[in-house]
Parts: sequence; structure tokens; C-alpha cells
Amino acid sequence: MSQLHQKLIHLAHRYHQPDFIGDDPIQIPYRYSLQQDNEVSGLLTAYISFGRRKMIIAYAIRLDEMMEHQPYQYVLSERWKEDFREGEKTFYRTLKNRDIAAMFHFLHTVYQEHETLEDWIIKENKGLPIETLLYGLGMGKTSAQKKLNMFMRWMVRKNSPVDIGCWQKIDARHLIIPLDTHVHQMALELGITKSKTASFKTAVEITDYFKEIFPDDPCLGDFALFGMGVNRK
Repeated sequence: MSQLHQKLIHLAHRYHQPDFIGDDPIQIPYRYSLQQDNEVSGLLTAYISFGRRKMIIAYAIRLDEMMEHQPYQYVLSERWKEDFREGEKTFYRTLKNRDIAAMFHFLHTVYQEHETLEDWIIKENKGLPIETLLYGLGMGKTSAQKKLNMFMRWMVRKNSPVDIGCWQKIDARHLIIPLDTHVHQMALELGITKSKTASFKTAVEITDYFKEIFPDDPCLGDFALFGMGVNRK
């Protein structure tokens, strides 16, 4: 085992700890125990996850309060139609009320036909790569599809002190590392990738690298790179 692999293993376990949650947007969906609440809160939180983490968390909390801390019931109630009726009003950065309403509409449609979002994904997948799902909703507007991959990590990774792991039908081996600025920069500095473009191809390349170290759970490598990037002096 190379020194770099040993270093990455050490860092992954160092940052893959419960105290990671306190500074991360996952703290919002993490508070729930009902799978549907995890899904609704997780999807919406991931959807607004761009910019500084403090601002993301602040607006995720605002959304949670609007849902009266009952995400699933809020979707079913359709109160979002009234709360976000001013479609062109800005909700967060480039996201308008109509964008948030579209997410609620999608979730409402899903739960009319399926018990969980996980069930919908399994049905709609039909052998296609997981990364193609939800693209049309704007989860993949950035080429690396960081939002979608982060949401999938939250839902899928089990026995984690950080991730929720409420989904049972998708294996963690198929996840793709969420490629944000910190992860990409550290991967470049460590020689894990030479690509200076934060693309989906780059995210897959970095994930494949970590499959050599964590074959059953390549997204564990996300904590090593992200932790290094955020905590560097």
C-alpha cells in the first residue's frame, strides 16, 4: 500500500465522524427518522446546496420551518402551492420560488404513486446509470452533478456516523463522489486527477481511484478530500 493510500485512509476516518454533521447541510435531513421525511428534506437541502455552507444551512433551516418540521406531510398537503405562489420571487441565490415549487410538485407526484422516493428511483432506473436520474429537475445543472451525488450519498451509505443510510435497494459501491471545489482541488494537488475541469467524468475518475482503497464504499474517500480542503490552513 502506497503512502498516499495510507494517508487517505487515515484522513477518511479522521473526518468521517459525527462532528462533521454540525457544519454540514446534512444536519437538516439527519434530524428525521421517517424515510419520507429524510427524502424530502434531503432532496430539497441538496437542491439548494451551492455557495457557502453557512448560507446553505440557513436557507435549509428556513425551508424546514416553512414545512413546520414535517416535510413529508407538507408535500402531501400541497401548502407549497400557496407558499411559493410568487414564482419569480428569488428564494436563494439563482433559485426562484417556481424552482422550489417544481421540486415540491415532483415529490407530490412521486408520493401519489409510490411509497418512497427510493421506490420511484428503482422503478424509473430501468437499467440506466443512477447518475441520469433527477437531471431534469436541476439536480444536475452543474456538469459534475454534485447535488445529486451528494443526495445519493446521504440516502444510501449505511452504518455511517454521518450519512443517513435510509435506502436499502441501492449499493454504496455504485455511488459517485460529490465533486465540489474542495474535493476537486485536493484531488488535483494529490495527483488523483489531472483534469482541471469539474466534470462528471472527473468525478467518476476520482471515484474509481477510491474504489482501489475502499472497494465497497468509494464515497468514504469524499471525507478525506473534503476534510483536507476545508480544514487546510
